[in-house]
Amino acid sequence: MDNVTSSQNVALEKSATEHREAYGTAKTESLRDNGLWRIILPAFVLVCCLILLSFPLIILTPLFFNSLNSNAAANLANTPLTWLWITMIIIEVGIIAIVIRGLIKIFMTTADNYSSK
Repeated sequence: MDNVTSSQNVALEKSATEHREAYGTAKTESLRDNGLWRIILPAFVLVCCLILLSFPLIILTPLFFNSLNSNAAANLANTPLTWLWITMIIIEVGIIAIVIRGLIKIFMTTADNYSSK
């Protein structure tokens, strides 16, 4: 029984006299920044959102305007495709709006939460 308690006492004494240093903690690091990322991150997200919105519209807009032409192949075959292009534009803009809303919620609120006060 004494042997067990003596080993515990030695362990306590050893840990009490042991010298410890903490490296890499928040207290020893300089956490100051110039705030440039608060401008670059939202700008990058906005540019990506505009690109995401523009690609489908760049492809679908000429198809829609071509379907309005009376000499288009689909109109000559009496199968107008105007409704198809309008439906695709509405669906794609809706999906893109949901994605853009999510990106803005994620990245804009994150950048805004760390603003210096």
